[in-house]
Amino acid sequence: MMRPLIGVTTSQRSGWRIFPLVALNIWFAGGRAVRWGVGRPADIAKVDGIVIGGGDDISPTLYGGTLQVESRLDPDRDRMERRLVEESMAQGKPVLGICRGSQMLNVALGGDLDQDAYATYRDSRRYRTILPRKTVHVVEETRLAGLAGMRKMKVNALHSQAVRRLGSGLRVAARDEGGMVQAVERIRDPFAVGVQWHPEHLIYAHRQRAIFRGLVAAARAGAEDRAQLPEVDAEAEKV
Repeated sequence: MMRPLIGVTTSQRSGWRIFPLVALNIWFAGGRAVRWGVGRPADIAKVDGIVIGGGDDISPTLYGGTLQVESRLDPDRDRMERRLVEESMAQGKPVLGICRGSQMLNVALGGDLDQDAYATYRDSRRYRTILPRKTVHVVEETRLAGLAGMRKMKVNALHSQAVRRLGSGLRVAARDEGGMVQAVERIRDPFAVGVQWHPEHLIYAHRQRAIFRGLVAAARAGAEDRAQLPEVDAEAEKV
């Protein structure tokens, strides 16, 4: 079949430089990417899977909270991405969340966030770099472990918020050395994995490329399944 098409949400501020990196990772994994953002068409029915990308913090109003720390917010993007996650789950299409996208996956499924995670997890070392300096530990018997293995992983880190209460159907897939959640995933299909780091910047690392391969493989499998469904005759449905 053709390469599965993956919709990629981006920040209005930094999407122009991040999207090419994500698209390249998706291409190497066997897919092709289309950029989505506020003001751009974003239709789940037209793609085989999605990436919810990184960027600004998520407004706490989405999970019933109040703003506790100074944050750069984008309410229009919040609404768009929550809708896309919900529609992906309803249509059985896979999702990969990157940094903010991991948090959005959790919020869209009913979870919430710790707005000042490093104040809560004081043993978690804080980094703000695209270089792989943070150590994370993958939880055994998770989908992430099946993709990237169980060895401790060096990743980058740019976030200040983190998952607190898990959304419906999610489990923790990785934590850092201070216990802060660094990855979440759905327990059942459809494929949905959120990583707190930025694997698109670690394209040279095979374990990071494996995360994109997992998304594309799930997108391809879903597209093949849909292609085998019998076509519905619109006229026959009216009878």
